[in-house]
Amino acid sequence: MVALYKPASWLVHRTGLDAGETRFVVQALRDQIGQHVYPVHRLDKGTCGVLVMALHPAAARALAEAFARHAVRKQYLALVRGWAPLQAEVDHPLRPDDAPPHAPAQPAHTLVSRLARLELPEPSDPRFAGTRASLVLAQPTTGRRHQIRRHLKHIAHPIIGDATHGKGPLNRWWAERLGLQRLWLHAWRLELPHPQDGRRITLDSGLRWPQVAHDGGIPSWLDWQRVFALPWEEV
Repeated sequence: MVALYKPASWLVHRTGLDAGETRFVVQALRDQIGQHVYPVHRLDKGTCGVLVMALHPAAARALAEAFARHAVRKQYLALVRGWAPLQAEVDHPLRPDDAPPHAPAQPAHTLVSRLARLELPEPSDPRFAGTRASLVLAQPTTGRRHQIRRHLKHIAHPIIGDATHGKGPLNRWWAERLGLQRLWLHAWRLELPHPQDGRRITLDSGLRWPQVAHDGGIPSWLDWQRVFALPWEEV
């Protein structure tokens, strides 16, 4: 297997839904290490962080089976609107985006924990005197498409920068303040069984809250430093 850091704005593999894109993790990694790779899970285009691929079909089957039986623990960081609850369990079935309206929704479950909150004196909405936001840890126990984004919207705390499930005016306000337009969702840690012998291993993106390790190697870390530098009140 191989673990890598996926940059924001890269697709994992080619898709007809984004025909104009030219950067694909699968092809870039294959060229970098000189061998075929097998995707076993994926991250949205706008999400950065830890991604795992298999190096041969047997490992791909073992890893895919681990994801299917929920033997993989996933942790994400997200910047969201408003003051999220300290703890929330979102058990809200989701229908696939491309499914017909009568298709049944599939079980979906996410644990959400607030790490910090802030209130800025500048209003992003004229109805309010200030702007509130939270930094949350999201742990999905199922793997539906856009699950974290849809579940955070479901509890009225959409991810900042989410053009599909968030609020356009608020996204633009934050983009102006942070100097960057992006989806503020980061795949932080994966804990999974090794495909060869089943031992539990933890893969960490290297991002550190509330500080970032500065080695200059990963631009996404500098993106998140803009968020971490805000006047947070930790839980």
